[in-house]
Amino acid sequence: MSGDDLPAATIRPVSRRKLLKITAGSAAAAVAGFAAPSVIAAGKDKILIGVPSSLSTPYGVADDTDHLNGTKLAVEEINAAGGVLGREIELFVPDVDKLNPESCRQAIAACIDKKVLAISNAFLFAPIPAMDESAKYKCPYLQGNTQRTATLAYKADPKKYSHVLQTDPSEVNYGWTYPLWLTKMEETGVWKPKNRKIHIVAEQVGYCQTILKAAKEAIPKYKFELAAVTDIQYPVNDWSPVIQKLKEVDAGAIMIDHWVAAEYAAFCKQFSADPVPGSLVYLQYGPSQPEFLELGGNATEGFCWSTVLGVYGDKTGQDFRAKYLKKYPKYAGNMGLVYTGNGYDIVQYLKRSWEATKKPEDFEANCTWIRENPYRGVCGMMNMNNEYQEGLHYPDNGFGNQAAELEKGMSQLFVQVQDGSHKIVWPNEIAESKLKPAPWW
Repeated sequence: MSGDDLPAATIRPVSRRKLLKITAGSAAAAVAGFAAPSVIAAGKDKILIGVPSSLSTPYGVADDTDHLNGTKLAVEEINAAGGVLGREIELFVPDVDKLNPESCRQAIAACIDKKVLAISNAFLFAPIPAMDESAKYKCPYLQGNTQRTATLAYKADPKKYSHVLQTDPSEVNYGWTYPLWLTKMEETGVWKPKNRKIHIVAEQVGYCQTILKAAKEAIPKYKFELAAVTDIQYPVNDWSPVIQKLKEVDAGAIMIDHWVAAEYAAFCKQFSADPVPGSLVYLQYGPSQPEFLELGGNATEGFCWSTVLGVYGDKTGQDFRAKYLKKYPKYAGNMGLVYTGNGYDIVQYLKRSWEATKKPEDFEANCTWIRENPYRGVCGMMNMNNEYQEGLHYPDNGFGNQAAELEKGMSQLFVQVQDGSHKIVWPNEIAESKLKPAPWW
């Protein structure tokens, strides 16, 4: 992605690994080391959207580049068709360190300083400081944070956080749905468990620990047992000790509860060289990032993963994929399937709200409209009119805030790497393929 490829309101950071300083006059300029790129101020007739993005930290680039690319695609389409109420959309892109609470707060402060009319963000691992900062301004703040901690904050204080809308279901659903998925895969007859044991390898960040806790709650409801939990700490430089523990436990089902694509790719290479025969291996979310297939290559074949937010494989999803790859052909065969669609959907959702209220500057009216009017995008139905103000999850796993039908919620997509590409294998309504035996079976 070149600097010339960005919208007029943004300039890309000088280095992907060197954080910039907030531009002079920004509300967040006080602390060196976390920064927003310089911007060309949008004209008063323009609609400015803030898109906080990790473009400098090694663990944030993949997802946020996907989100920004999808956002830009939607903006270009809308502007080419005459904009919103005759006004063009421009983007402001402050850099953010997802793991640093102060950086998360500063990125939102920078958006407020620029007087954006909405904020679109992939996710932050420190969402509450950002939410608290945004509460001083209350423009629509749409994101794919996937964190029940954040939506519980809304539930506890809906007035304060009325403007914070989580477009996708929370991460608890990864844990709650996992044993249900195992059951469905067993029913296919392709996977015949060698035993009923589950071994979970869990990273220590709060997001992964929440998934682990949810899995512990759900597993007893099914005919499986949690045999072992192995802790890991980011960054994981050598998976050998973990693989040795996996072999010792020899569970029929293995979950790697992590989030970094490059480290997942390294795991696949080491595991494929010394596998646990017959085990169904599931990698939580991270393989959705393009670098997973790039770095893992043939070693990724047969591994499964899922996302509660992803581009469907139906006609709507396939049409989006085609448009995206036409604009970004370098991702052919390895397109990010999560935040590409979410970035695109958020802008399209905002457009519909602004056109309905006819008042982009009326933050309360637009937040109310979005909450009361679910929108079906390329990633499924965004329905946030509930006690958590987060997307309803499908399929129903029995733990609440679920959709009984596919088109009433956002489907968790279970995917397997098949012949070098990602194929949705469940739920059946939108599956692109069926589960296939992994090479080590």
